[in-house]
Amino acid sequence: MNLLIVLITFFVMEGMTWLIHKYIMHGFLWYLHKDHHQPHSHKLEKNDYFFLIFALPTIAMMYYGKYHNMDYLFYIGLGITLYGMAYFFVHDLFIHQRIKVLRNTKNPYLLAIRRAHKQHHKYLDKHKGECYGFLWVPIHYFKMYFKS
Repeated sequence: MNLLIVLITFFVMEGMTWLIHKYIMHGFLWYLHKDHHQPHSHKLEKNDYFFLIFALPTIAMMYYGKYHNMDYLFYIGLGITLYGMAYFFVHDLFIHQRIKVLRNTKNPYLLAIRRAHKQHHKYLDKHKGECYGFLWVPIHYFKMYFKS
């Protein structure tokens, strides 16, 4: 049952990510996310504060789940943590190449995600945009790379 909670939470996070990205990061917290859409030469961005914004409540959830007999909170927090790790590896390392990895991949899934994210970044303001998701993007990006 606990593994199921982790897996469901991980997959639900994709929908949550879309909503948070579109309506919060491109909404009232745009001042933190804006520099992520602007050309710059510095290694850190205000956008990196979102790591803390999402990590701290997740850590609290895992703590209360583990030490206050609410085990399900621990496993929900674990699912969120695993999603956050996937986000970091794919978004920060693979797509934005903060550390140079998988630069020349031929993997159609990774190429589709990279292409959709690049499409998202072509918009420099908060009101226009597309592809707010992360691990699942519009099907036409997958069709570009998964040829029959």
